[in-house]
Amino acid sequence: MRSLSDLFQSQARHFESGGRLAKLYPLYEAVDSFLFSTAKPTRGRVHVRDGVDLKRVMITVVVALVPTIVMAIYNTGLQANLAIAKGAAPLSGWRLTMMQWLGLGFSPESIIDCSVQGALYFLPIFLVSFAVGGAWEVLFAVVRRHEINEGFLVTGTIFPLILPATTPLWQVALGISFGVVLGKEVFGGTGYNILNPALTARALLFFGYPAQITGDTVWVPFDPKTAVDTVSGATPLADAAVNGMASLTHTHLWNAFIGTIPGSMGETSTLACLIGAAILLITGVASYRIMLSVVLGTIFMATTFNLIGSETNPLFQIPFWWHFVIGGLAFATVYVATEPVTAPLTQKGHWVYGFLIGVMIVLVRVLNPAYPDGILVGILLLNLFSPLIDHFVVGAHIKRRRARYGT
Repeated sequence: MRSLSDLFQSQARHFESGGRLAKLYPLYEAVDSFLFSTAKPTRGRVHVRDGVDLKRVMITVVVALVPTIVMAIYNTGLQANLAIAKGAAPLSGWRLTMMQWLGLGFSPESIIDCSVQGALYFLPIFLVSFAVGGAWEVLFAVVRRHEINEGFLVTGTIFPLILPATTPLWQVALGISFGVVLGKEVFGGTGYNILNPALTARALLFFGYPAQITGDTVWVPFDPKTAVDTVSGATPLADAAVNGMASLTHTHLWNAFIGTIPGSMGETSTLACLIGAAILLITGVASYRIMLSVVLGTIFMATTFNLIGSETNPLFQIPFWWHFVIGGLAFATVYVATEPVTAPLTQKGHWVYGFLIGVMIVLVRVLNPAYPDGILVGILLLNLFSPLIDHFVVGAHIKRRRARYGT
Protein backbone atom coordinates (compact mmCIF):
# COMPACT_ATOMS: atom_id res chain seq x y z
CA MET A 1 0.00 0.00 0.00
CA ARG A 2 2.92 2.32 0.73
CA SER A 3 4.37 1.82 -2.76
CA LEU A 4 0.96 2.52 -4.31
CA SER A 5 0.70 5.73 -2.28
CA ASP A 6 4.18 6.80 -3.39
CA LEU A 7 3.32 6.11 -7.02
CA PHE A 8 0.12 8.12 -6.70
CA GLN A 9 1.91 11.03 -5.02
CA SER A 10 4.56 11.06 -7.75
CA GLN A 11 1.86 11.94 -10.27
CA ALA A 12 0.60 14.92 -8.25
CA ARG A 13 2.71 17.40 -10.25
CA HIS A 14 0.61 16.74 -13.37
CA PHE A 15 -2.58 17.77 -11.54
CA GLU A 16 -1.28 20.73 -9.53
CA SER A 17 -1.26 24.31 -10.73
CA GLY A 18 0.72 24.57 -13.98
CA GLY A 19 0.49 20.86 -14.74
CA ARG A 20 -0.93 19.37 -17.91
CA LEU A 21 -3.98 18.01 -16.05
CA ALA A 22 -4.50 20.89 -13.62
CA LYS A 23 -8.20 21.13 -14.50
CA LEU A 24 -8.71 17.59 -13.24
CA TYR A 25 -7.13 18.28 -9.84
CA PRO A 26 -10.48 17.90 -7.97
CA LEU A 27 -10.79 14.37 -9.32
CA TYR A 28 -7.20 13.52 -8.37
CA GLU A 29 -7.68 14.98 -4.90
CA ALA A 30 -10.91 13.03 -4.36
CA VAL A 31 -9.23 9.71 -5.15
CA ASP A 32 -6.20 10.63 -3.03
CA SER A 33 -8.37 11.68 -0.08
CA PHE A 34 -10.53 8.56 -0.32
CA LEU A 35 -7.68 6.04 -0.57
CA PHE A 36 -4.88 7.56 1.50
CA SER A 37 -4.30 9.68 4.57
CA THR A 38 -2.91 13.16 4.03
CA ALA A 39 0.81 13.52 3.39
CA LYS A 40 0.82 16.92 5.09
CA PRO A 41 -0.43 16.45 8.67
CA THR A 42 -0.58 19.41 11.06
CA ARG A 43 1.90 19.12 13.93
CA GLY A 44 2.20 22.65 15.28
CA ARG A 45 0.73 23.47 18.69
CA VAL A 46 -0.82 26.68 17.39
CA HIS A 47 -3.45 24.62 15.57
CA VAL A 48 -6.50 22.90 16.98
CA ARG A 49 -6.28 19.28 15.91
CA ASP A 50 -9.33 17.05 15.80
CA GLY A 51 -9.76 13.57 14.35
CA VAL A 52 -13.24 14.44 13.13
CA ASP A 53 -13.54 16.03 9.70
CA LEU A 54 -16.15 16.09 6.95
CA LYS A 55 -14.95 12.83 5.43
CA ARG A 56 -15.13 10.95 8.73
CA VAL A 57 -18.56 12.39 9.53
CA MET A 58 -19.95 11.33 6.16
CA ILE A 59 -18.35 7.88 6.38
CA THR A 60 -19.90 7.45 9.83
CA VAL A 61 -23.35 8.26 8.45
CA VAL A 62 -22.84 5.77 5.62
CA VAL A 63 -21.82 3.11 8.15
CA ALA A 64 -24.96 3.91 10.15
CA LEU A 65 -26.98 3.36 6.96
CA VAL A 66 -25.60 -0.16 6.46
CA PRO A 67 -28.34 -1.87 8.56
CA THR A 68 -31.03 -0.23 6.42
CA ILE A 69 -29.20 -1.27 3.24
CA VAL A 70 -29.03 -4.88 4.42
CA MET A 71 -32.71 -4.84 5.31
CA ALA A 72 -33.59 -3.12 2.02
CA ILE A 73 -31.92 -5.89 0.03
CA TYR A 74 -33.48 -8.71 2.06
CA ASN A 75 -37.01 -7.29 2.34
CA THR A 76 -37.21 -6.31 -1.33
CA GLY A 77 -36.43 -9.88 -2.29
CA LEU A 78 -38.76 -11.23 0.40
CA GLN A 79 -41.71 -9.19 -0.88
CA ALA A 80 -40.96 -10.22 -4.47
CA ASN A 81 -40.73 -13.90 -3.55
CA LEU A 82 -43.91 -13.73 -1.49
CA ALA A 83 -45.71 -12.28 -4.51
CA ILE A 84 -44.24 -14.96 -6.80
CA ALA A 85 -45.30 -17.67 -4.35
CA LYS A 86 -48.88 -16.36 -4.62
CA GLY A 87 -48.88 -16.59 -8.40
CA ALA A 88 -47.29 -13.39 -9.63
CA ALA A 89 -44.55 -13.23 -12.25
CA PRO A 90 -41.22 -11.41 -11.84
CA LEU A 91 -41.26 -7.81 -13.00
CA SER A 92 -38.27 -8.25 -15.32
CA GLY A 93 -37.08 -11.25 -17.31
CA TRP A 94 -33.34 -10.62 -16.86
CA ARG A 95 -33.65 -11.05 -13.11
CA LEU A 96 -35.34 -14.42 -13.66
CA THR A 97 -32.50 -15.42 -15.97
CA MET A 98 -29.90 -14.34 -13.39
CA MET A 99 -31.57 -16.28 -10.58
CA GLN A 100 -31.71 -19.39 -12.76
CA TRP A 101 -28.07 -18.95 -13.81
CA LEU A 102 -27.09 -18.78 -10.12
CA GLY A 103 -29.12 -21.88 -9.42
CA LEU A 104 -31.41 -20.11 -6.94
CA GLY A 105 -35.14 -20.29 -6.44
CA PHE A 106 -37.84 -17.92 -5.21
CA SER A 107 -38.50 -19.26 -1.74
CA PRO A 108 -39.64 -16.65 0.83
CA GLU A 109 -38.13 -18.87 3.54
CA SER A 110 -34.65 -18.77 2.02
CA ILE A 111 -32.50 -15.87 3.16
CA ILE A 112 -30.15 -16.39 0.21
CA ASP A 113 -32.98 -16.43 -2.35
CA CYS A 114 -34.51 -13.28 -0.88
CA SER A 115 -31.18 -11.47 -0.54
CA VAL A 116 -30.03 -12.19 -4.10
CA GLN A 117 -33.45 -11.35 -5.52
CA GLY A 118 -33.49 -8.10 -3.55
CA ALA A 119 -29.95 -7.23 -4.63
CA LEU A 120 -31.00 -7.55 -8.26
CA TYR A 121 -33.48 -4.72 -7.66
CA PHE A 122 -31.55 -2.57 -5.18
CA LEU A 123 -28.03 -2.56 -6.65
CA PRO A 124 -28.93 -1.17 -10.10
CA ILE A 125 -30.77 1.74 -8.47
CA PHE A 126 -27.90 2.26 -6.04
CA LEU A 127 -25.24 2.21 -8.77
CA VAL A 128 -27.15 4.59 -11.06
CA SER A 129 -27.64 6.98 -8.14
CA PHE A 130 -23.91 7.06 -7.42
CA ALA A 131 -22.77 7.11 -11.03
CA VAL A 132 -25.02 9.97 -12.15
CA GLY A 133 -24.89 11.97 -8.94
CA GLY A 134 -21.14 11.50 -8.64
CA ALA A 135 -20.65 12.67 -12.22
CA TRP A 136 -22.48 15.92 -11.42
CA GLU A 137 -20.35 16.38 -8.29
CA VAL A 138 -17.14 15.95 -10.29
CA LEU A 139 -18.34 18.28 -13.04
CA PHE A 140 -19.17 21.11 -10.63
CA ALA A 141 -15.92 20.60 -8.72
CA VAL A 142 -13.88 20.82 -11.94
CA VAL A 143 -15.75 23.90 -13.19
CA ARG A 144 -15.48 25.67 -9.83
CA ARG A 145 -11.94 24.40 -9.22
CA HIS A 146 -12.53 23.17 -5.70
CA GLU A 147 -12.19 19.81 -4.01
CA ILE A 148 -14.90 17.18 -4.36
CA ASN A 149 -16.84 17.12 -1.11
CA GLU A 150 -17.82 13.88 0.59
CA GLY A 151 -21.39 15.06 1.15
CA PHE A 152 -22.64 13.12 -1.85
CA LEU A 153 -21.74 9.84 -0.14
CA VAL A 154 -24.76 10.31 2.13
CA THR A 155 -27.10 11.71 -0.53
CA GLY A 156 -26.22 8.95 -2.97
CA THR A 157 -26.89 6.31 -0.31
CA ILE A 158 -30.11 7.75 1.13
CA PHE A 159 -31.81 8.39 -2.22
CA PRO A 160 -32.07 4.71 -3.32
CA LEU A 161 -33.30 3.76 0.15
CA ILE A 162 -36.34 6.06 -0.08
CA LEU A 163 -37.45 4.76 -3.49
CA PRO A 164 -39.74 1.85 -4.44
CA ALA A 165 -37.92 -1.15 -5.86
CA THR A 166 -39.80 -0.74 -9.15
CA THR A 167 -38.51 2.79 -9.89
CA PRO A 168 -37.24 2.96 -13.51
CA LEU A 169 -33.51 3.60 -13.71
CA TRP A 170 -33.94 6.64 -15.95
CA GLN A 171 -36.10 8.20 -13.24
CA VAL A 172 -33.41 7.44 -10.67
CA ALA A 173 -30.91 9.29 -12.87
CA LEU A 174 -33.30 12.19 -13.39
CA GLY A 175 -34.17 12.46 -9.70
CA ILE A 176 -30.59 12.39 -8.40
CA SER A 177 -29.59 14.94 -11.06
CA PHE A 178 -32.32 17.27 -9.87
CA GLY A 179 -31.40 16.75 -6.22
CA VAL A 180 -27.67 17.34 -6.72
CA VAL A 181 -27.84 20.20 -9.23
CA LEU A 182 -30.92 22.17 -8.19
CA GLY A 183 -31.11 20.97 -4.61
CA LYS A 184 -27.48 21.61 -3.70
CA GLU A 185 -24.99 22.81 -6.31
CA VAL A 186 -26.93 25.92 -7.37
CA PHE A 187 -26.67 27.07 -3.75
CA GLY A 188 -22.92 26.55 -3.65
CA GLY A 189 -22.49 22.84 -2.94
CA THR A 190 -22.11 20.86 0.27
CA GLY A 191 -22.79 22.98 3.34
CA TYR A 192 -24.78 25.65 1.48
CA ASN A 193 -27.96 23.84 0.46
CA ILE A 194 -31.21 24.92 2.11
CA LEU A 195 -33.11 21.72 1.26
CA ASN A 196 -32.17 18.11 1.83
CA PRO A 197 -30.85 16.94 -1.59
CA ALA A 198 -32.16 13.36 -1.31
CA LEU A 199 -35.67 14.52 -0.41
CA THR A 200 -35.51 17.15 -3.15
CA ALA A 201 -34.71 14.39 -5.63
CA ARG A 202 -37.60 12.27 -4.42
CA ALA A 203 -39.93 15.26 -4.51
CA LEU A 204 -39.31 15.61 -8.26
CA LEU A 205 -40.30 11.99 -8.85
CA PHE A 206 -43.28 12.23 -6.49
CA PHE A 207 -44.79 15.25 -8.19
CA GLY A 208 -43.54 14.58 -11.71
CA TYR A 209 -44.20 10.85 -11.98
CA PRO A 210 -46.84 9.94 -9.37
CA ALA A 211 -47.83 6.71 -11.12
CA GLN A 212 -44.33 5.26 -10.58
CA ILE A 213 -43.91 6.49 -7.00
CA THR A 214 -47.38 6.00 -5.44
CA GLY A 215 -50.23 3.51 -5.49
CA ASP A 216 -50.50 -0.15 -4.54
CA THR A 217 -48.45 -1.70 -7.35
CA VAL A 218 -45.09 0.07 -6.96
CA TRP A 219 -43.92 -1.21 -3.57
CA VAL A 220 -43.63 -4.91 -4.37
CA PRO A 221 -41.64 -5.89 -7.50
CA PHE A 222 -43.92 -8.12 -9.53
CA ASP A 223 -46.01 -7.86 -12.68
CA PRO A 224 -49.46 -6.81 -11.38
CA LYS A 225 -51.17 -8.14 -14.52
CA THR A 226 -50.38 -11.71 -13.50
CA ALA A 227 -51.84 -11.67 -9.99
CA VAL A 228 -54.29 -8.83 -9.54
CA ASP A 229 -56.61 -10.77 -7.24
CA THR A 230 -54.06 -12.71 -5.22
CA VAL A 231 -51.30 -10.24 -4.49
CA SER A 232 -51.56 -6.88 -2.79
CA GLY A 233 -48.72 -4.38 -2.84
CA ALA A 234 -50.42 -1.81 -0.61
CA THR A 235 -48.34 -0.51 2.29
CA PRO A 236 -49.74 -0.73 5.84
CA LEU A 237 -50.00 3.07 5.89
CA ALA A 238 -52.15 3.02 2.73
CA ASP A 239 -54.34 0.28 4.23
CA ALA A 240 -54.72 2.27 7.43
CA ALA A 241 -55.91 5.29 5.46
CA VAL A 242 -58.85 3.20 4.28
CA ASN A 243 -59.61 0.84 7.15
CA GLY A 244 -57.85 2.33 10.18
CA MET A 245 -56.78 -0.04 12.95
CA ALA A 246 -58.80 -2.88 11.41
CA SER A 247 -56.19 -3.18 8.66
CA LEU A 248 -53.19 -2.96 10.97
CA THR A 249 -54.24 -6.04 12.90
CA HIS A 250 -53.36 -8.03 9.77
CA THR A 251 -49.84 -6.61 9.88
CA HIS A 252 -48.23 -7.90 13.04
CA LEU A 253 -46.58 -5.10 14.98
CA TRP A 254 -43.37 -7.13 15.21
CA ASN A 255 -43.22 -7.59 11.42
CA ALA A 256 -43.69 -3.85 10.96
CA PHE A 257 -40.94 -3.18 13.50
CA ILE A 258 -38.52 -5.61 11.84
CA GLY A 259 -39.43 -4.28 8.40
CA THR A 260 -40.88 -7.28 6.54
CA ILE A 261 -43.67 -5.18 5.02
CA PRO A 262 -44.12 -3.40 1.66
CA GLY A 263 -42.69 0.10 1.36
CA SER A 264 -39.72 2.10 0.14
CA MET A 265 -36.71 -0.18 0.10
CA GLY A 266 -34.80 1.18 3.08
CA GLU A 267 -37.59 2.74 5.15
CA THR A 268 -39.53 -0.29 6.34
CA SER A 269 -37.33 -1.47 9.23
CA THR A 270 -37.58 0.56 12.43
CA LEU A 271 -35.10 -1.85 14.04
CA ALA A 272 -32.45 -1.08 11.40
CA CYS A 273 -33.05 2.64 11.91
CA LEU A 274 -32.60 2.27 15.67
CA ILE A 275 -29.24 0.53 15.13
CA GLY A 276 -28.21 3.40 12.87
CA ALA A 277 -29.42 5.93 15.46
CA ALA A 278 -27.26 4.29 18.11
CA ILE A 279 -24.18 4.58 15.87
CA LEU A 280 -24.86 8.25 15.10
CA LEU A 281 -25.54 9.16 18.74
CA ILE A 282 -22.58 7.27 20.22
CA THR A 283 -20.21 8.90 17.73
CA GLY A 284 -21.81 12.31 18.30
CA VAL A 285 -22.51 12.80 14.61
CA ALA A 286 -26.27 13.36 14.92
CA SER A 287 -28.22 15.56 17.33
CA TYR A 288 -30.16 13.65 19.95
CA ARG A 289 -32.25 16.79 20.46
CA ILE A 290 -33.66 16.57 16.94
CA MET A 291 -34.36 12.83 17.17
CA LEU A 292 -36.03 13.09 20.57
CA SER A 293 -38.06 16.15 19.65
CA VAL A 294 -39.36 14.47 16.47
CA VAL A 295 -40.52 11.59 18.67
CA LEU A 296 -42.21 14.01 21.10
CA GLY A 297 -43.88 15.92 18.26
CA THR A 298 -45.19 12.67 16.78
CA ILE A 299 -46.54 11.50 20.14
CA PHE A 300 -48.22 14.86 20.76
CA MET A 301 -49.93 15.10 17.37
CA ALA A 302 -50.96 11.44 17.14
CA THR A 303 -52.40 11.48 20.67
CA THR A 304 -54.26 14.70 19.91
CA PHE A 305 -55.92 13.06 16.90
CA ASN A 306 -56.74 9.98 18.98
CA LEU A 307 -58.52 12.17 21.52
CA ILE A 308 -60.39 14.18 18.88
CA GLY A 309 -61.53 11.12 16.91
CA SER A 310 -63.32 11.02 13.58
CA GLU A 311 -66.11 8.94 12.07
CA THR A 312 -64.94 9.59 8.51
CA ASN A 313 -61.13 9.48 8.75
CA PRO A 314 -59.73 6.11 9.96
CA LEU A 315 -56.23 7.57 10.46
CA PHE A 316 -57.46 9.45 13.56
CA GLN A 317 -57.47 6.06 15.30
CA ILE A 318 -53.77 5.25 14.75
CA PRO A 319 -51.75 5.44 18.01
CA PHE A 320 -48.31 7.01 17.96
CA TRP A 321 -46.36 3.74 18.18
CA TRP A 322 -47.85 2.58 14.88
CA HIS A 323 -46.76 5.82 13.22
CA PHE A 324 -43.14 4.90 13.98
CA VAL A 325 -43.28 1.42 12.42
CA ILE A 326 -45.27 2.18 9.24
CA GLY A 327 -44.13 4.56 6.55
CA GLY A 328 -40.75 6.27 6.66
CA LEU A 329 -41.01 8.18 9.93
CA ALA A 330 -38.26 6.26 11.74
CA PHE A 331 -35.90 6.58 8.76
CA ALA A 332 -36.61 10.29 8.42
CA THR A 333 -36.08 10.88 12.14
CA VAL A 334 -32.65 9.24 12.19
CA TYR A 335 -31.10 10.06 8.82
CA VAL A 336 -32.94 12.99 7.22
CA ALA A 337 -34.16 15.34 9.94
CA THR A 338 -30.72 15.29 11.59
CA GLU A 339 -28.85 16.58 8.53
CA PRO A 340 -26.79 19.43 10.07
CA VAL A 341 -26.81 21.68 6.99
CA THR A 342 -30.57 22.05 6.67
CA ALA A 343 -31.33 21.89 10.41
CA PRO A 344 -31.06 24.90 12.75
CA LEU A 345 -27.65 25.70 14.22
CA THR A 346 -28.83 26.49 17.75
CA GLN A 347 -29.52 23.80 20.33
CA LYS A 348 -32.89 25.25 21.30
CA GLY A 349 -33.66 25.50 17.60
CA HIS A 350 -33.10 21.72 17.38
CA TRP A 351 -35.92 21.13 19.85
CA VAL A 352 -38.35 23.40 18.00
CA TYR A 353 -37.33 22.07 14.58
CA GLY A 354 -37.67 18.40 15.48
CA PHE A 355 -40.94 18.86 17.36
CA LEU A 356 -42.51 20.69 14.42
CA ILE A 357 -41.32 17.98 12.02
CA GLY A 358 -43.05 15.31 14.09
CA VAL A 359 -46.22 17.41 14.29
CA MET A 360 -46.19 18.22 10.57
CA ILE A 361 -45.61 14.63 9.43
CA VAL A 362 -48.54 13.27 11.45
CA LEU A 363 -50.70 16.26 10.48
CA VAL A 364 -50.11 15.65 6.77
CA ARG A 365 -50.50 11.89 7.11
CA VAL A 366 -53.86 12.14 8.83
CA LEU A 367 -55.47 15.15 7.15
CA ASN A 368 -54.12 15.13 3.60
CA PRO A 369 -54.44 11.81 1.70
CA ALA A 370 -52.61 13.31 -1.30
CA TYR A 371 -49.33 12.95 0.64
CA PRO A 372 -49.75 9.55 2.33
CA ASP A 373 -46.48 9.52 4.29
CA GLY A 374 -46.00 13.23 5.07
CA ILE A 375 -42.21 12.98 5.17
CA LEU A 376 -41.56 15.04 2.04
CA VAL A 377 -43.82 17.91 3.00
CA GLY A 378 -42.94 17.90 6.69
CA ILE A 379 -39.15 17.96 6.45
CA LEU A 380 -38.78 20.11 3.32
CA LEU A 381 -41.13 22.71 4.81
CA LEU A 382 -39.17 22.83 8.06
CA ASN A 383 -35.91 23.04 6.07
CA LEU A 384 -37.17 26.36 4.74
CA PHE A 385 -38.03 27.57 8.24
CA SER A 386 -34.69 26.58 9.85
CA PRO A 387 -33.10 30.05 9.45
CA LEU A 388 -36.25 31.66 10.89
CA ILE A 389 -36.15 29.35 13.91
CA ASP A 390 -32.51 30.28 14.54
CA HIS A 391 -33.40 33.97 14.09
CA PHE A 392 -35.99 33.86 16.87
CA VAL A 393 -33.80 31.73 19.17
CA VAL A 394 -30.81 34.07 18.80
CA GLY A 395 -33.07 37.13 19.10
CA ALA A 396 -34.54 35.82 22.33
CA HIS A 397 -31.06 35.11 23.66
CA ILE A 398 -29.89 38.66 22.86
CA LYS A 399 -33.00 40.08 24.50
CA ARG A 400 -32.33 38.12 27.70
CA ARG A 401 -28.70 39.27 27.77
CA ARG A 402 -29.73 42.89 27.37
CA ALA A 403 -32.25 42.56 30.17
CA ARG A 404 -29.65 40.95 32.42
CA TYR A 405 -26.60 43.09 31.66
CA GLY A 406 -28.18 46.20 30.19
CA THR A 407 -26.18 45.93 26.91
